[in-house]
Amino acid sequence: MAGRNSTIIKNQNFNQLDLENLIEEIETLGRSERNKIISSLRLIYQHLLKWQYQPEKYSKSWTDISDRKRDNINDYIEDMPNLKRLLDDPEAITKAYSRGRRDAIKETGIRNFPTNCPFTIQQVLDPNYLPSSDL
Repeated sequence: MAGRNSTIIKNQNFNQLDLENLIEEIETLGRSERNKIISSLRLIYQHLLKWQYQPEKYSKSWTDISDRKRDNINDYIEDMPNLKRLLDDPEAITKAYSRGRRDAIKETGIRNFPTNCPFTIQQVLDPNYLPSSDL
């Protein structure tokens, strides 16, 4: 149906649109893009926590993955600017951080990571940011 609606829109035959299906497609796309950003944030949080709490086990992959995920977030927002508001959504940040924290706990065995996110969104998105390991 997506192809059909797309053709109808391109031909400006709006009275032939399957509106119910079109609404579902738009909602699905929005959820998918939202999940991509949350997934990217989750990995960045995981690696920032590991860096802060286990700097002696540093792996170049931590920064490589974080850099790639930061680029992905910027690309998603460039393609769909309305997704930028997600970065100000406390629920989305909490969801991403709690999952990244859980992943860091599983990987490191460290259980005393902060429950609340200790990083600002500016720090998370800054490719030059690395947290202090002075705990």
